[in-house]
Amino acid sequence: MTTELRMLSGSEWDSWFDGILRAFAAVGTHERELHRELTEMDRSLGAWDGGKLVGSASLISFRMTVPGGALVPSAGLSMVHVAPTHRRRGILRSMMRRQLDETREAGAEPLSLLTASEPDIYGRFGYGMAARRLDADIDTTRVTLRPPPGSDRLRMRLADDAASVSDACESVYARRVPERAGMLERAPGWERRPLLDDPESRGGATKLACVLAEDESGEVRGYARYALKGSWDEDGVPRGTVLLRDLEALDTAAYGAVWRYLFEIDLMAGISVRDRPVDDPWLHMVGDRVRLCRPRWRDSLFARPVEVGAALAARAYTVPVDVVLDVEDTFCPWNEGRWRLSGDAGGATCERTGDAADLALSVRELGEAYLGGTALRTLGAAGRVRELRPGALNAASTAFATDQAPWLSHGF
Repeated sequence: MTTELRMLSGSEWDSWFDGILRAFAAVGTHERELHRELTEMDRSLGAWDGGKLVGSASLISFRMTVPGGALVPSAGLSMVHVAPTHRRRGILRSMMRRQLDETREAGAEPLSLLTASEPDIYGRFGYGMAARRLDADIDTTRVTLRPPPGSDRLRMRLADDAASVSDACESVYARRVPERAGMLERAPGWERRPLLDDPESRGGATKLACVLAEDESGEVRGYARYALKGSWDEDGVPRGTVLLRDLEALDTAAYGAVWRYLFEIDLMAGISVRDRPVDDPWLHMVGDRVRLCRPRWRDSLFARPVEVGAALAARAYTVPVDVVLDVEDTFCPWNEGRWRLSGDAGGATCERTGDAADLALSVRELGEAYLGGTALRTLGAAGRVRELRPGALNAASTAFATDQAPWLSHGF
């Protein structure tokens, strides 16, 4: 292999980013400067063949909510590509090797995260699908919304310029982050990402707007960012669509008020919902949700422990657990072997042990179960977790479970 793998320098950023845009068939002119600001140069790799970029990978420093509410430092892997001219030369493996080794050596991030267009590729490196997302298309002309009590007491305020009320929205978002596993704390600069609104990419929709739900004191209790796409059928009947960008609320009344507002926008016949939690409460505020809302569940967040002991000790557990895990991790062999996990809702420890194992699994299964989105017993039924002590699988599965489904609150 003649390629050189090295950390990105500032003068190389434009070539590096152009290579990524080509790989993902994207334009990215509107968001280019924001990506430049958010790129962590000392955590971004380029694979170069002579002066030509043939591969890339970048790490982003996040803090992610884990079960129990703790915010755990996590390395978000992004901007990964290999040029089609340089496939099957080990470039991706070399980049994954270096990123995971350097994350471990730094010692601050026990978890690595990514979103994947081709999940099987990253499964080879120990990443398991940890959270799903919900998409839906709601026919608001035929679906009846039943908002919770108190929703009508909030005042709705429309901001035609979503950026003008960004601080209020980010305050709501920040209060929501500790409440659901998988949500990401917004590092400086990332609050601008939900506001990206390239006029050339709107596809006939309006610019991004924002509605706020305020209580009697004027405090913002919820918000939704959205755009409108007008349409009429051949008889002149309005068939427009609300394109929901994101939505957060601090309580059930504000949540219901925001959804009722979206349902009642004039000349709109539907709401396009993308990238929401799989257990989003609106699913239980409507009737005939399958036929008239067309919900679809898709893979979203993939996770892998960089350090098994530190990762499992960082989260809490629904019920008391004391289990010995025999972990296989061929790509990061420092994780291999037996680990005793002991913990409850107040915290946990996870340390090396010589005791007999209760369960045998790979680090990929740990990644899938880590946030509570996939049950260990389900993985056991699929033959991916082996029970070595009777009863251990059900007990551990219950401990790993969470009341709310995990959700990646924004991409990276």
